[in-house]
Amino acid sequence: MKLLIATRNPGKMREFRALLTPLKARLCFLPELGLQQVEVLEDGTTYADNARQKALAYMHASGLLTLADDSGLEVDRLGGAPGIHSARYTVGHDADRVRALLAQLRDVPWEQRTARFRCVVAIATPTGKLYSTQGVCEGLIAFEPAGQGGFGYDPIFYLPEYGCTMAQLPQAEKNRISHRARAVEAALPILRRLLAQVTPTRH
Repeated sequence: MKLLIATRNPGKMREFRALLTPLKARLCFLPELGLQQVEVLEDGTTYADNARQKALAYMHASGLLTLADDSGLEVDRLGGAPGIHSARYTVGHDADRVRALLAQLRDVPWEQRTARFRCVVAIATPTGKLYSTQGVCEGLIAFEPAGQGGFGYDPIFYLPEYGCTMAQLPQAEKNRISHRARAVEAALPILRRLLAQVTPTRH
């Protein structure tokens, strides 16, 4: 059976391919179904709102069981910012957003740089039912970027128990402990059950 992963982000695509390996399903992505031009207004007030909006919109566009996620970085010293605005924290690319965040925390001491990555996964069925799961990964914001792996804020997200940033972790380890990994792990039993129920669609 097919499962549509509703993301255009190349980093997320790589992670979802690895994280969803245990499923007996063919993973589909927006470009291969010609859906990359379908725009979804992510104007929710929570990660769950945005994830559900995306899952439902792409399910209606494709007729397929659809998984979407919304995630962000929550920095305690910044009142939980950038949060749901993480991907749009400032104009430019990942490196620009990292620089902007570090500038906000320039004089903040180590013990006050606590933060977490949070991810909500939403699943929309062809009949319009919705399910969601959540994953959280705790850490601190490093003083400067380190590591070439991952994407987004990974180079400045420091994991005390590993003594390195998320971008310095081997991919297999990141796919075990990350916020997205934990949200997907919680979603796997739901997906297995739904995939067993899905009937073939026009795709």
